[in-house]
Amino acid sequence: MNTQFRKALPGTKLDFFDARAAVDAIKPGAWAGLPYTSRVLAENLVRRCDPAALNDSLSQLIERKRDLDFPWFPARVVCHDILGQTALVDLAGLRDAIAEQGGDPAQVNPVVPTQLVVDHSLAVECGGFDPDAFNKNRAIEDRRNEDRFDFINWTKNAFRNVDVIPPGNGILHQINLERMSPVIQVTDGVAYPDTLVGTDSHTPMVDALGVIAIGVGGLEAETVMLGRASWMRLPDIIGVELTGKAQPGITATDIVLALTEFLRREKVVSAYLEFYGAGAASLTLGDRATISNMAPEFGATAAMFYIDEQTIKYLKLTGREDETVALVETYAKETGLWADALAGAEYERVLKFDLSTVVRNIAGPSNPHKRVATTDLAKAGITGKVENEPGLMPDGAVIIAAITSCTNTNNPRNMIAAGLLARNANKAGLLRKPWVKSSLAPGSKAVTLYLEEAGLLPELEKLGFGVVAYACTSCNGMSGALDPVIQKEVVERDLYATAVLSGNRNFDGRIHPYAKQAFLASPPLVVAYAIAGTIRFDIEKDVLGTDANGKAITLKDLWPSDEEIDAIVASSVKPDHFRKVYIPMFDRSGQAQEAAAPLYDWRPQSTYIRRPPYWEGALAGERTLKGMRALAVLGDNITTDHLSPSNAIMMDSAAGEYLHKMGLPEEDFNSYATHRGDHLTAQRATFANPTLKNEMVRDAEGKVKAGSLARIEPEGKVTRMWEAIETYMERKQPLIVIAGADYGQGSSRDWAAKGVRLAGVEAIVAEGFERIHRTNLVGMGVLPLEFKPGVNRLTLGIDGTETFDVIGERAPRATLTLVINRRNGERVEVPVTCRLDSSEDVSIYEAGGVLQRFAQDFLANAKAA
Repeated sequence: MNTQFRKALPGTKLDFFDARAAVDAIKPGAWAGLPYTSRVLAENLVRRCDPAALNDSLSQLIERKRDLDFPWFPARVVCHDILGQTALVDLAGLRDAIAEQGGDPAQVNPVVPTQLVVDHSLAVECGGFDPDAFNKNRAIEDRRNEDRFDFINWTKNAFRNVDVIPPGNGILHQINLERMSPVIQVTDGVAYPDTLVGTDSHTPMVDALGVIAIGVGGLEAETVMLGRASWMRLPDIIGVELTGKAQPGITATDIVLALTEFLRREKVVSAYLEFYGAGAASLTLGDRATISNMAPEFGATAAMFYIDEQTIKYLKLTGREDETVALVETYAKETGLWADALAGAEYERVLKFDLSTVVRNIAGPSNPHKRVATTDLAKAGITGKVENEPGLMPDGAVIIAAITSCTNTNNPRNMIAAGLLARNANKAGLLRKPWVKSSLAPGSKAVTLYLEEAGLLPELEKLGFGVVAYACTSCNGMSGALDPVIQKEVVERDLYATAVLSGNRNFDGRIHPYAKQAFLASPPLVVAYAIAGTIRFDIEKDVLGTDANGKAITLKDLWPSDEEIDAIVASSVKPDHFRKVYIPMFDRSGQAQEAAAPLYDWRPQSTYIRRPPYWEGALAGERTLKGMRALAVLGDNITTDHLSPSNAIMMDSAAGEYLHKMGLPEEDFNSYATHRGDHLTAQRATFANPTLKNEMVRDAEGKVKAGSLARIEPEGKVTRMWEAIETYMERKQPLIVIAGADYGQGSSRDWAAKGVRLAGVEAIVAEGFERIHRTNLVGMGVLPLEFKPGVNRLTLGIDGTETFDVIGERAPRATLTLVINRRNGERVEVPVTCRLDSSEDVSIYEAGGVLQRFAQDFLANAKAA
C-alpha cells in the first residue's frame, strides 16, 4: 500500500488514494490525457501494488507501453451457478487434496468477496401461456438440481466470503446492475472504484455504470477468489464517439445490433471500449447497459461509459441509498472519473458511430453480428413467398419466441414497449400462433412490478408471454421441451424451424435442438414474430391479421410511440419497486451461519457433483508434447458451444447414454451446463455439438460431415467423438487439436478447456484464440500455440494422419517449433507463437494448471510457517 498518496475525501469521513498525484509525479500533466480505464487501473495500482513496482507499472499506463505485466486486484468476484458452482467444486476438491497432504482444508477460502447467483439452472418446460408456469418450472428446477443445490448450500456455510442468491430471483448481470454494484466501494475507511471479474462473458454489463467488470473463465475467477492478482498488460483502449440521436421507434436493441456489426467490422477484439460524446450522454443507463452487455459480441473485453448525471439518475431510480448515490458523485468528481473531467482523454484509435443512422434491426441467423434491417428482410433471403399447406406449420416456423436475457429485460423502455405492442395487438384481436412456445423471463422481479403498475403484464400474458422464470433461459439453451405434437411435425417434415429471442446469443444449435437457426430482436419485435409465426415474413410490410372491422393490421399499426413509452416509464417505474425486491434479497441480519464440515461429503451416485480428478491419474503425469495425434482438425469460428455445448442432453448422445445408465429418466436429463460439476458427465460433452465439422471426417465426395465425429488413427476408423476419446484415453495417447481463426469464441466456459484436457489434449494450435478461452486453456495446463500469419492447417496440408511434436523453451510469446511427422515419413518444422502471454501464464502452465499451482504454493507457505 502506497500510503503517501492516501488523502481525505472532501465532504466525507472517508479517505481515497490519489492516483492523479501519483501519475503526475512521474510525468507532470499526464493524468489529463489518460482514458477512463487507465485512471481506474492507476488507482488500483496506487492502492494495491507493491511500492517497489509502482512506478514501473504506472509507466505502462502513462506511456501506453505493453512490455510489462502489472497486477490488477478486482474488488469482488461474481458467478452464476454453473461456472460458480464448478469453481467451488474445484475449491472443494482442492480442500481434499490439501487435507491428503497434511494441510488444513478449512484455510482454503475465497479471500475476495464472492457473490453467486443461481440463475442458469431453469429450463422453460412450461411456456408463458400456462398461468402457473413460474411455479411449475421452479418445481422442476428444484427436483432436477437437488444434488447441485445441496452442494451450493454447503458452500455458503463451509466457505468464508461466499454470498448465495437462491434460484428464482433473477439474472446475475441484471441483479449486479440494479443492486450489487455500489459503483464506489468502501473498505476500512477508504473509498475506491468498484471492480470485478465474473464467470460469464456478459459480466461487462455493469461497465455501463463506469465499473470495470470483465468476463473470465471459472479458472481465472478461482485465482482472483484466492487473493491472487489478475495479471494484465495494458489493453488496447479504443474511444467510441457516439453522435446523433436515435430516430423515433428505434430501441436500444436496434442500436446494439447495429453497433455489434460495426464494431466487429472495426476489429476491436480484446479491446476496452470507452463510449463518449453527445450521443452517449443522451442514452439512458438502461440503453447503455444493453450496449455494454454485448461487449463479447463486439469481440471486446469491456464496454465502458463514464460516470455522469445518467449514472446518478439510474442509481436513484433503482432505489440505492442516498449516501451511496452522494458518494458516487463526490468520489467521481474529486478523482477525475466524472465525464466532464475526461474531455482531454486521448485514445490510440477513435471510432465514430452516428446513432441517427440506426434502423429497426434483427440479427441472424447464427451470429449476433449478422445484422439485417427489418426493411431488408426480403432482400436478405430470410423472407420470401413460401407455399404453406393449410393446417400445417409453415416453412420458417417460429417455434420459440422468448423475451429473455439481461441484455434487454434490464431496460424499462424495451419492456414497456413490448407491453404496449401486446396491448395494441390484443385490441386488434390478434393472437399468438399455436406452434409458438412463448415466454417472458425477466432478469429481475422489479420488471414484473413495473409491468403490473403499468397494467401491461396482463396484456403480455394474453398473448402467451406470462412470466416463466426469473433466470437465464433461452439464451443459455434452456428453452425446454416442445409440445410433442409440434416436435413430431418439425422432425417428420424436416421443417426449417427457428427461434426469435431478445437475447445476446443465437449460435446454431444453442437455443433449442429443433430450432435450426435463431434471430435476435427487441422485445416488441419478439411479440410481433409470435403473432406472425414464421421468420418467412416481411415484418414491416406483411399483414399480421385483421381486426374486428376487417382492417388489415401491420406492424406500424401496433408500434407504440416514443412519447407513450417514455410517459409510462416515467409514471410506472419507481424506486420502491427495486427496494421491495432487493432489500429483503440482500438482508443478512438475523441469519446465523450454520456450521458445515470443511470437507464436502461427495455423493457417489451423483451425476451433478463429483470430486474433481485434477490431482490424480493422467492429469498428474508429465505432458510430453511428443507423438501427439489430432483429435480434431477444425475451421474458423469454433465456439465454446462446439467445444462443450450447454443445451439439452439428448438420449442418443454420449452423455445421454451415460445418464440413462446411471438411472436418470430422460425427462430429467437436464442440460449439459447443469452437469458440469460431474466430470464423468461433462467430459462426454466434449465436441458433442451436432453442428461441429471435424475436417478429419468426410463423405465419399470429400465433403466435411457435420456431427460429433472423429477418426481414430492410425486405423482411420470413424466413430462418435466420445468413442475416439475413450480409445485414446485407454491408449494413453497424447492429443492435439488443430484449428483456424477465432478459436473458442462465445461464452466463457471452463469445460471447453477441461474437457479437452481430460481427453488427453496437450496442445491446441490455431490461427487465433478468444481471450477467455486462451486463459482457460492455460489454467488447465493445455498449451495454446498460434500459427504465424499466412500459415494454417490448409497451407500445411494437415489431414489428421500425422503425429505432432512441440519443441523449444516455453517463455512468454516465444517462438516454438511445431514438428509435423507425416505418414509418408516426411518431417516438417513450423514456427508457432507460444500463447503463454506472461510469466504468470508460464508459471501456471508449468505447474499443470491453476489449482495445481495454488496447492503447491499453499503447502509451501504452510510448511514455511
